[in-house]
Amino acid sequence: MEKNDVQSLIREFFEKLSVPLSGVSLEEQDGSKATWFSVEVENPKPFFDRSGEAVFALNHLIRKMIDAKTEKKASEEEGAEKEESENEGNSNYGIVIDINGFQKRRVENVRSVAHMMAERARYFKSNIEVDPMPAFERRVIHEFLSDATDLKTESEGAGRERRVVIKYIGEL
Repeated sequence: MEKNDVQSLIREFFEKLSVPLSGVSLEEQDGSKATWFSVEVENPKPFFDRSGEAVFALNHLIRKMIDAKTEKKASEEEGAEKEESENEGNSNYGIVIDINGFQKRRVENVRSVAHMMAERARYFKSNIEVDPMPAFERRVIHEFLSDATDLKTESEGAGRERRVVIKYIGEL
């Protein structure tokens, strides 16, 4: 699905929610492989309650809507075009909808924690467990530390107790 189509879908979604939008724009994020859409709303407070669960739910719903539209489009096409559309649909998990900068601030905080824990793993030359966090935040840590040659990250645990473990593997 094209980026302009995603922006239209986001606008349409918020209109149906009766949430007034100030704008939707495409935003580049340093070090992120995802495509970020910045959404400005007049009253963001309902989205930020309960540690931003509504923002995560909103992201999930919009990804599902993109999946549905991509599958519909793919079923109308045939051959190689169909395969290309299916591959594009699988990439929508790299889409992030950020409301009034909430996700951006959250990512910056998670990167700070990842940096601090990575330095701790290097200093003590041991494995460091980060507190349990949602999948999106774990992915931020994995991406942030992916270029470190002396560290390896793994997710361990299940459900709400799933956490990142930063493992010191020494100089390579």
